[in-house]
Amino acid sequence: MAIFPCPFLDGHVECSEDRESHIPERHPDLLPGGWDRITGTLENPDQVRRSARFLNARLFSRWYDVLGKHVVVLVLSEPSGCHWIIIAYIATKLAAGEVECTKI
Repeated sequence: MAIFPCPFLDGHVECSEDRESHIPERHPDLLPGGWDRITGTLENPDQVRRSARFLNARLFSRWYDVLGKHVVVLVLSEPSGCHWIIIAYIATKLAAGEVECTKI
């Protein structure tokens, strides 16, 4: 299990072994360097949105010039205070959802 720091959530985000294998398998365009980009996105996002599909999830996004696209990390938060990566992917447009935070 991988653990990533996330200052916005004032803690860390966990990535299960299942998700660790799923992300590169289903989103190979994120690699190489995907785990570093996931870390960068969670540590210093350009924007954090509430998911329009899942009430207890947020979309962390960060623009990467080298890709010419956003890296998006969907994080599920449990009432217990645990946070889990559900998926990470590259996107040209950001998904709908209420903006909670935008980098200035």
